[in-house]
Amino acid sequence: MVEAAPLIEFRGVHRRFGGQAVLRDVSFTIRRGESVAIIGESGCGKSVTLKLMIALLAPSQGEVWFDGRNHAGRSERELTAERLRFGYVFQQAALFDSLTVADNVAFGLRQNTRMREPEIARVVRDRLRDVGLPEVAAGKKPAELSGGMRKRVGLARALALSPEVMLYDEPTTGLDPIMSDVINELILQARERHPITSIVVTHDMVTVGRTVDRVIMLYPLPRLGPDESQIIFDGTPAEAFSAADPRVYQFVHGQAGERLQEMAASQDGTA
Repeated sequence: MVEAAPLIEFRGVHRRFGGQAVLRDVSFTIRRGESVAIIGESGCGKSVTLKLMIALLAPSQGEVWFDGRNHAGRSERELTAERLRFGYVFQQAALFDSLTVADNVAFGLRQNTRMREPEIARVVRDRLRDVGLPEVAAGKKPAELSGGMRKRVGLARALALSPEVMLYDEPTTGLDPIMSDVINELILQARERHPITSIVVTHDMVTVGRTVDRVIMLYPLPRLGPDESQIIFDGTPAEAFSAADPRVYQFVHGQAGERLQEMAASQDGTA
């Protein structure tokens, strides 16, 4: 079996904001067609990693490559065109409050294509159907929708441009277990309907177990030694759930463990 070509590559990537380092010497490769979860505690750089992939941020040091080319070697016009190959589902859906659901889904098509309105209307209708929203939802404003419905509109908008790569930033945050399962199922359906590469940033281990083939775990820099890798795990979901590294095992099973001891020691002034 021929292995798929690398699509996204991080080569020794560092990212700082002022004097604060968030990512340090991070290297990994994601191949075309893979479905990958990026997990880890809050503040370990997961969402920053997504923004680096899509060139919304640039590395402070190191290189991010997409489809065989370094982002740094592209003009702003080329980067804008490359971003259209990505669909981005934001953590809070990030819908335009003043627009209807239909206009939110149509926004990217109107801004970035020469598609005529009847064709745009067809795509909007199809994508809303794909995410299980009734036709009556098309005329509503985001404020009239539940959190789960807004998430689904965000997914429909991302899919409208037929992206090659889907980036999901905490897709089930704030949802009840049933609606979380609906979103997980829609992520799976998006892969089944289209040849797509999926990267999911999440704390939800049910989402990890259901929607991806591979897990990368980042660890917060303040809790690492100067020579320790920030990627403390890279493997399958099954391997993550049975990991020998206690940091991985406790995270994926939701066990506070050593973190409670660290917090207590910090309060006592012993750490």
